[in-house]
Amino acid sequence: MEQAGETEVNSAFSFDDTPLARELADLSARRRALETTDVSLSGRTRVLTVSNQKGGVGKTTTTVNIAAALASVGARVLVIDLDPQGNASTALGVPHTADIPSVYDVLIDEFPLADIVQVSPESPNLLCAPSTIHLAGAEIELVSQVAREHRLKTALDDYLANLDERLDFVLIDCPPSLGLLTINAFTAAHELLIPIQCEYYALEGLSQLLGTVRMIQKHLNPALHLSTILLTMYDARTRLAQQVAEEVREHFAREVLETVIPRSVRVSEAPSFGQTVIAYDGQSAGAIAYREAAVEMIRRDTASGEEGGA
Repeated sequence: MEQAGETEVNSAFSFDDTPLARELADLSARRRALETTDVSLSGRTRVLTVSNQKGGVGKTTTTVNIAAALASVGARVLVIDLDPQGNASTALGVPHTADIPSVYDVLIDEFPLADIVQVSPESPNLLCAPSTIHLAGAEIELVSQVAREHRLKTALDDYLANLDERLDFVLIDCPPSLGLLTINAFTAAHELLIPIQCEYYALEGLSQLLGTVRMIQKHLNPALHLSTILLTMYDARTRLAQQVAEEVREHFAREVLETVIPRSVRVSEAPSFGQTVIAYDGQSAGAIAYREAAVEMIRRDTASGEEGGA
């Protein structure tokens, strides 16, 4: 009788009922769903600027991991590293020492973009226009340049027009400021992707950023629009993260992706190995979330295209 009692107690507290077990089961189900997911690309090149003037929101992390996730489902993707720190170039495993031709040469010396683009070792579908330390002085040098706000757009348009094989996505990683580099990114792009950290003050500065976007729309690029908001560094255990997510969804119901990016050690570790989390640990929670976000971005675009065509 005692043995039977012990068995009942053990089954009542089985591992299957723990939060960790439920989390692992959910992760396995999402992993399987991604393996059977079939996506159709729109057949056009989408140019997105990834921007948020608030630092530490996962902007570069989002850029490289979304790019790698898109490449993993067959999209051809170019990442333009417009941040002088060059973190996107590092994460994509692309050399960007001071002597390597970079975005600086494109903006200041009018190098063709094709001359600086490198293929990431992660995937033949993943390309990168690297940043070097020289880009730190570009803000000042651009001031005296002709058509200073359109230099990236001109170079990108020429590059896309002369490609043998079409790109599906161009993602531009911006510095955390609203200077001439970011303005060049806004002018070159069709869409704006904003990563928002699920922390206190998450919406701080967003109104200023959107104000800048309205100015760009009015004077430089009428085609630019906010298409995507991605919630990052989400911790489901905290009430604060849930409140921030609810608040952002309330204000930007159409733009916010259903997918949220959790806080993840793997995501933080990957750049130190010169990799995205997709290559570093593609089965981790962070990698799965980025892959889901990429699929959602593709599907939303396809759906909106169908609606527009109807």
